[in-house]
Amino acid sequence: MPGDSASIALQGHVTPDSFRLTVGSFCTGLTVISAMGPQGPVGFTCQAFSSLSVDPPRILVCPGRASTTWPVIRGVSRFCVNVLAEDQSDLSRRFARSGGDKYAGVNWSCPPGESPRLDGACSWLECAIEAELDAGDHFVVAARVLALDTVENRMPLLYYRGRYASLADGSSGLA
Repeated sequence: MPGDSASIALQGHVTPDSFRLTVGSFCTGLTVISAMGPQGPVGFTCQAFSSLSVDPPRILVCPGRASTTWPVIRGVSRFCVNVLAEDQSDLSRRFARSGGDKYAGVNWSCPPGESPRLDGACSWLECAIEAELDAGDHFVVAARVLALDTVENRMPLLYYRGRYASLADGSSGLA
């Protein structure tokens, strides 16, 4: 209940570690946000991704303020959300690192005028930035979905309590 003594007592004890532990109990998917920058393809791993609106189609992503890739993507004003598949934890780690050629040895394609799409992803969404809000150590970015596609038999890569995970039953839950 809001305002009860237990809630009030916990408010004074929120630390970065306790916050990570608590929100880590919420399972998320993993994505790579990619774009074609002036110097070539760029991208970063992002687990802060969500649908925002079905009509019109909109999504949210939350890049970290310290990201050196986000300013490049902001500058081109469009990007692709690559929803990683359960066998792509190596791509998640690769795109989470700073520096280096993240695309070296990675299979990807880039239609003219669009953003890089990683081969083997569960799905992708080509997006145009509409708004960006300052949100502490991250930005909240709302984007319009321009195009998308899904591979039906690919299962998502999940992140839970600081580790990679997958769906236990191996089914997509689709009838």
